[in-house]
Parts: sequence; C-alpha cells; structure tokens
Amino acid sequence: MPDVLGDESARSLGRSCALSTQDTIMAAPSNPGLERIEARFAGDGYDLHRHDTYAIGVTLQGVQTFWYRGERRFSMPGNIIVLHPDEVHDGGAGTDVGLRYRMLYLEPALIMRALGSRAGSLPFVADPVIADQTLIGVLAAALGNLDAELDELLVDDVVSRLTQALARHSRHAVKPPRALAVRQAELARDYLEENALRLVKSDELEAVSGLDRYALSRSFRALYATSPHRFLLMRRLQHARNMIKAGEPLAEIAAATGFADQSHLNRQFKKAFGMTPGRWAELTGAGQIDRKIVAAGIV
Repeated sequence: MPDVLGDESARSLGRSCALSTQDTIMAAPSNPGLERIEARFAGDGYDLHRHDTYAIGVTLQGVQTFWYRGERRFSMPGNIIVLHPDEVHDGGAGTDVGLRYRMLYLEPALIMRALGSRAGSLPFVADPVIADQTLIGVLAAALGNLDAELDELLVDDVVSRLTQALARHSRHAVKPPRALAVRQAELARDYLEENALRLVKSDELEAVSGLDRYALSRSFRALYATSPHRFLLMRRLQHARNMIKAGEPLAEIAAATGFADQSHLNRQFKKAFGMTPGRWAELTGAGQIDRKIVAAGIV
C-alpha cells in the first residue's frame, strides 16, 4: 500500500486490525476556502447531495463507494477521489469491512486564483477515481496531520499543486477566459460572502459587479461551477455548521442564518451535506469534540 500520509500513518495503515463499527467524522482546523476531514463508516454514510466545493481525498481502508454522474463508483485503499463542485453524489462503505478515508474540500475560487492567466474554466476530471503518486504526495501535506492547522504558505503550495494536478487530469485543456467577466464575478462573490446572513438582491450584485444579472450569472457559474444564489445558500449553511459545532440550538441557528424555520434548515442542510444537522452533530461530536476519543486507533 502506498505511503499515503507519511511514515506514522503508513504504519497504522499497515495494521490488520478491524475497522471500528462506530461511524465518525473528525473535522480538522479549517483554513479560508479549505476544509479537511477524516471519516469512518460501517455502511451508508451520506445520502445524495451536492456542495459547491471540490472534494479531493484518499481512501485509506475498506472500499469507498459512491453514486456519481450516473454510475456507481468504487475506490480502493490508495486511490484518489476527485468530485467536481455541484455534482450530485452519495457515499459510504462498499463492503462489510467498513470504510476509512480523508478528504479536503476546496473552494473553486482558490483554483481560479491559482490558474492565474489561464483562469476561465475550472478543471474537470471525468474519472472520479484515479491513481497518482504525485497527487498522493500533495494530499499527504494537507491531510497528514488533522490536529494541526495548516500555515498560510503551506496552503498556498497545496492549492497550487492541486490545481496543476487537476488540470493535468482534466480530459479537456483548461479554457482561456474568453469573454468571462472574471473580476466582476470576484466582486460579486466577495460581496455575497460578506453578506451571507441576509437576503441579497439581484440589483445589489448588479451595482457591485457592474454586470447585469444574467451576464453575472453566466460568468459566475462558469468560474465557480455554481450560481450566486446557491453560493449564498452554501455560505449560510457553513455558518450553520459552525454554530452547530459550538452547541447552539437548531431553532436559534435557523433564525440566525436566514432560514424560515428549523425544518427549512434541516431540508437545505441534508441537500447540501447528505445528512441532517442532528446526524452531522452526532458524527462529529459537535460542541464537545474530544479528539483523543474520536481519533482513537485512527493514527
């Protein structure tokens, strides 16, 4: 098996001990635009859902299976998984042995910035299960130690190398900008992020970006693989996850993040993350995370 996450993790990967039957998700300290997790599932993990980030990770133990772009996919230990933003998928263990994997979630905006003068379309990797030792090395730098926060220079290097790898595996070359309004879309994105907890109207984005709403929608989707509306919704849901982690009541979270009520929050949360807020809180130990307990026997 390849040395996926460094010497210490490689030794643990080589152990023949059975996987725990307890489903868990361990969330690492996050960085702007980048989140990291380790997850273990004995069976089904996520229902069908979609998020507005790339999901790039590695299967560590067991068989990882997921429905993606009309097919059931399977990833073995050492395989890399690359899921494109806004693509519907589920996920879980493919056998009774269970599943263990690590994943990072990367905002498309970071990819666009790393592309620089080539920015214009996001790299699309048609095969979501690949083998690439160079990419394994990049993931090791980001996923090797989930207890530590990544420093800014390391994040820059990881994003740059991930972007190069995605472009290399993309079936079609990354297209040039053409007539896409890159800077105007960036202004709209930044405005949405700054005003995520309230209703933003179309004329506001028109004023901020200098584009009419339809031209902005076209450029925004081409650059970030999602619409301004969904981008705003996902930022609100991210705020909701942070509040859940802090142990806030769901009814108060719904009100604070702009949802009509707790039921509305539940529906949108499940569509975005494949599970209810309560299930997510249970798996992550939200509000009372003890890493030594959650990660026991993992690394």
